[in-house]
Amino acid sequence: MFDFVKSHRIPILFAAISVVFYISFGYNLERSDFLKLSLLYAGLFFLAYKLIQISKDSFWLLAGFGVVFRLLFFTSIPNLSQDFYRFLWDGRLLLQGVSPYLFTPQMYMDATISVGAEIPRAQLLYEGMGALSAGHFSNYPPVNQLFFAVAALFSGKSIVGSVVVLRVIMILADLGILYFGRKLLKVLNLNPNTIFWYFLNPFIIIELTGNLHFEGVMLFFFIWAIYLLHQKKWLWAAVLVGLSISVKLIPLLFLPLLYQYFIKTRGSKASGVLSLVKFYAVVGFTLVLSFAPFLSSEFISNFSGTIGLWFQEFEFNASVHYILRWISFKTIGWNLIGITGKILPIVVLLFVLGLTFFRKNKSTQELITAMVWAISFYLLLSTTVHPWYLATPLLLSVFTQYRFPVVWSLMAVLSYSAYTAEGFQENELLIAIEYAVVIGYAVWEIYFRKTKNAPKKEEFLTS
Repeated sequence: MFDFVKSHRIPILFAAISVVFYISFGYNLERSDFLKLSLLYAGLFFLAYKLIQISKDSFWLLAGFGVVFRLLFFTSIPNLSQDFYRFLWDGRLLLQGVSPYLFTPQMYMDATISVGAEIPRAQLLYEGMGALSAGHFSNYPPVNQLFFAVAALFSGKSIVGSVVVLRVIMILADLGILYFGRKLLKVLNLNPNTIFWYFLNPFIIIELTGNLHFEGVMLFFFIWAIYLLHQKKWLWAAVLVGLSISVKLIPLLFLPLLYQYFIKTRGSKASGVLSLVKFYAVVGFTLVLSFAPFLSSEFISNFSGTIGLWFQEFEFNASVHYILRWISFKTIGWNLIGITGKILPIVVLLFVLGLTFFRKNKSTQELITAMVWAISFYLLLSTTVHPWYLATPLLLSVFTQYRFPVVWSLMAVLSYSAYTAEGFQENELLIAIEYAVVIGYAVWEIYFRKTKNAPKKEEFLTS
């Protein structure tokens, strides 16, 4: 034991400092204290970088550090996001046999309708989630709701108990990503320890384990599916993609990109298209099966309407949209989000179709690279970009030659400057710095970085 500590004294020292920082982050931090938040985050990011750099060949050591850092949050209440209160609300409602898609928390508290159930600690959950969440129907897909119900089942009325159950789910999902991500890196002949840019990233530990966002669970199903797809086990891969979508809808964006991949792996266009149709059918069947218990005209209206709010009403940490908003204010005097929120998704769709038909996505690594560009473009054009949304491009980038999502995971902390003691007010200068750094680094990677396997700039859309 002494020899082990002696031979790893530097990484153990860095890990010990990280432990102190994570404890301070999880148990002694207010979201409005941006200076402390950003300094802790920057320190943790630097320490994670040094740990990966120094111990890049010590898988079990780095994996152990990653698990310990997550366990430090075990009983902490999320302090950067109040979304978990809505998770608990939906889960407790569902556990009593009531659809969380048919009633808003505001309806329940106002007693405008009877839901036929009593929600334990309703007042605390209602106040915790905030008026914005309480006034809208749930937008979390069914498999996500299942996990909320599991938390309610095993925790009774306890808020902390529910948080602990959800945190166990998050940690298990990240361990699954570590396992299948490493296996996928190996079969792609890439450095398997690159997965630690995800597993040891403070952004992932804080936003997913700490603040209980379910991107990690969605990505567990999805990266497992990609691994099986590479092994040509497309049937189970399709089931897992369906489950992934039923946690978070984001993987829907990637489905068109499979076109050339299936043609290549099946040997002919006709066979590839037929296999792809079957793949889509299994994904669709899995989705229908998961949504079936909730299907009704009211569900379709409420769910789709709530999803639409993210494009046409909500605004946070946006880039292109904020530029268009500034132009609209200067020229016509009001915010055109109702129009741009409809146009920008169409632009994203056209971009994805361009990646589908004009870029060769024939190998697994080429396919994942296309996914990185698709999700990154989507986020750049989105009106709302919460930091945890970046978990998807971050994980996918591990399997590519690009690292700008890692830089983005560092710069995303600037978006928390919006939460002040006086109220919510975004700092547009800091947002501009965030995106300038990220876009600048991406441009450098595409056009100027000189590495052995880096694609040439003219190969970006064709290789």
